Amino acid sequence: MLTMKWTMDNEGRLVARWVEAQEIPRTVFSAETANPAMGHPEEKELGHSSSRNISRVCLAMPTRVRRWLRGAWIGALMLLACLPLCAQNGGQDPPGSAHRFLDLHFQSTLIGQGVLPFPALYSGINSLDPNGQVKDTFSFDATGDVRPWRGGEFYVDGLSWQGYGLSKTTGLAAFPNGEAYRVGKTFPDAVVARAYFRQTLYFGGDPGKGHNAAGGRGRRLIFTVGHFAATDIFDQNAYANDPRTQFMNWAFVNNLAWDYPANSLGLTNGVAAELDLGLWAARAGIFQVSQVANGIRMDWNLAHAWSVAGELERQYSFGGHSGAVRLIAWKEHAHMGSYQESLSDPQNIALNGQLQYRSKYGFGINAEQEIRKDLGAFMRLGWSNGRTQAWEFTDVDRTASLGLSLKGDAWRRPGDTVGVAGVVDGISAVHRQFLANGGLGITVGDGALDYRSERVGEAYYNWKMTKHFWFTFDYQLAINPAYNHARGPANIFATRLHWEF
Repeated sequence: MLTMKWTMDNEGRLVARWVEAQEIPRTVFSAETANPAMGHPEEKELGHSSSRNISRVCLAMPTRVRRWLRGAWIGALMLLACLPLCAQNGGQDPPGSAHRFLDLHFQSTLIGQGVLPFPALYSGINSLDPNGQVKDTFSFDATGDVRPWRGGEFYVDGLSWQGYGLSKTTGLAAFPNGEAYRVGKTFPDAVVARAYFRQTLYFGGDPGKGHNAAGGRGRRLIFTVGHFAATDIFDQNAYANDPRTQFMNWAFVNNLAWDYPANSLGLTNGVAAELDLGLWAARAGIFQVSQVANGIRMDWNLAHAWSVAGELERQYSFGGHSGAVRLIAWKEHAHMGSYQESLSDPQNIALNGQLQYRSKYGFGINAEQEIRKDLGAFMRLGWSNGRTQAWEFTDVDRTASLGLSLKGDAWRRPGDTVGVAGVVDGISAVHRQFLANGGLGITVGDGALDYRSERVGEAYYNWKMTKHFWFTFDYQLAINPAYNHARGPANIFATRLHWEF
């Protein structure tokens, strides 16, 4: 007969063990921390019909009651996040390690962000408000990772979110809040953010013993299929990849020139394969695209609506410090407009011309380098052909970013992090003409354009308050927001509270 006994492991984590009457252990439920990445969410359509009905009921309530319900909801989520059920990320158990059947993880992130008043000769529909404003965003994730057999993994992420980005997440191509949805919610909404199956096949070497004879990781082949973010697999970077714990700006989370496949929440359906040979790795995937630009619904005309991506990674060691370079290429086919065709019809330029299935493509470089044990650098370069409208992500055809990330070892705060980074973005000539003549992109479009490259700098300090809580102060300076020299510069401040178990 099996019975469950709760104990504490050597690191103080709560674990449950199934044992026979004679105390023979069978299965271990373990708890460790992680923070699954989430792709950039940008919503243009409101949620499902159920959320709209809830909103109607809430709007009929008195203001005081609505505020109380909102506070009660957030408080309940915070309380749930503090339950003593710790977590582990979706990584696979290498051969030779103890097999974990189930991992649970909870995280929550609250960001308050404001922009000071700044000079602007004019403003348009997609302009950052020059009068200054303050907005906030909130997210809560509960994830479950079930491993029924070695190498097999079923992963589910339930996401609750609410809040708004500055100016309804418009006004900057490199938007300053990676947790902001394209159109926010006054009251919490909930979705299944990820639901996928992953199978890892190990071959050659012994990854259970760490690096193989060639100095790289163990060899493996990984297949992923289901509902997830393409950026969960592609364009990863150790120092700039997570707006919940690292840099907040979109430019330092993903390659802005990659119009990566995603609905307005940053998610898609697809299949991907990864071949990891240790020092070398190759990835390829094919995904669905949105039915309309930056929309919530996916296009099911799969013969004509799709996005493919391929990535080649090389890991190395330079002077005893690890580094990696990743080359990525993509091609997208969607029911999108042509900038040149839009310019030929000035009266209807906002319609992006006659929509039809067209292609766009691009390339990118992603690099990271450890300089010291506590200091690392990163860099991204990106280019797209810039002939068709931005479909999923943001209005960028050229991008170059560079930054540093420093741990607090030097001042005896190893859990703290300081980050400094900058990005320069640009668009193609026909894209400039489109915006100058009143065209609108996903996040930019002031009605006119005195073109200059958009430049954004960011600096943050992430303070580890306790084992599971972090507080961040963040500052960003945006020069020529939305490529417009007639507006800005804008000073943007933010604070972030993040906790995970």
